[in-house]
Amino acid sequence: MSDENPDRSSFEDVARAVADEASRMVERLSEIDVDEIARTASAEAERAKQWLDELGGWLREQGDVVGRVRVAGEDPLRRAGPHPLDLPTGDQGLALAALDSGRWRLEPGTSALALHGEGPGPSDALGLVRELRVRDWMTADGELTLAGRGALMRWLDAAPR
Repeated sequence: MSDENPDRSSFEDVARAVADEASRMVERLSEIDVDEIARTASAEAERAKQWLDELGGWLREQGDVVGRVRVAGEDPLRRAGPHPLDLPTGDQGLALAALDSGRWRLEPGTSALALHGEGPGPSDALGLVRELRVRDWMTADGELTLAGRGALMRWLDAAPR
């Protein structure tokens, strides 16, 4: 019988196998070209940067297109409604003056102007009421508003003498 312990022999075999494997791993690691890895990583980073720049440009273009579509789809006159400080047209000025003097009145229960007194009546009784109301120059009861009195004054001031 030998002094060698069978367990010791298998332990030495396992240790030798682990040492051999570790030696082979170190040898493989020494064969790795670290410079090549750095070059590859740099090239990949440059490609990623270029891709992101292109993506950013594309997104900006899409935003511009969406902006143009939104603007093109909007009604450019949506906010261009009549303004209370407009200068009245000739017919509007005549209607304001006739309402202020009481010669014309809003017919009760209607949206039409009617003559009450002497002189010519309104040429577009329904249209004038709508135009005066839209500009806030006339109340629903047919009375002139403060803005309507201001419009009458502007019209009178602008009238040729």
